[in-house]
Amino acid sequence: MKVRARNLKGKEKMKYLDTLYTSIETLKTREEVKNFLRNLLTESERIMLGRRLIIAQMLLDGKTYAEIMDELKVGIDTINRVHQWLDDENGGYEKAITGIGKIFKGRRKVSDYYDSSMFGQLKRRYPLHFLLFNIFDELNKKK
Repeated sequence: MKVRARNLKGKEKMKYLDTLYTSIETLKTREEVKNFLRNLLTESERIMLGRRLIIAQMLLDGKTYAEIMDELKVGIDTINRVHQWLDDENGGYEKAITGIGKIFKGRRKVSDYYDSSMFGQLKRRYPLHFLLFNIFDELNKKK
């Protein structure tokens, strides 16, 4: 049975939200957070939340609604809702987006980790056959 937030009493709502927030607070590593969210949310819910964070990042970077709509294929209502949350006094979005930006800058691009070419697929499938290539690739990444 679906529960509507507006139909809950204050104490009941606080109990549910406190349980959620405390559960998240107990998680220490990225892997723990990832596993928790995988168990708690459906894939589409996780994607939806990720897209909202990307929309917030784009808004903070000064992108227009039209640019965001074109790039992410989202509606104006979604962008507007995220924009309203950004204007909220709590600052939750800004803090998260700032933290994400710092982490992403320290990471390599996905393409640095994964070569999707046919040759790259062969190298992953038969690593010993391509041992010298793999060694040279690793040395080049460190430069």
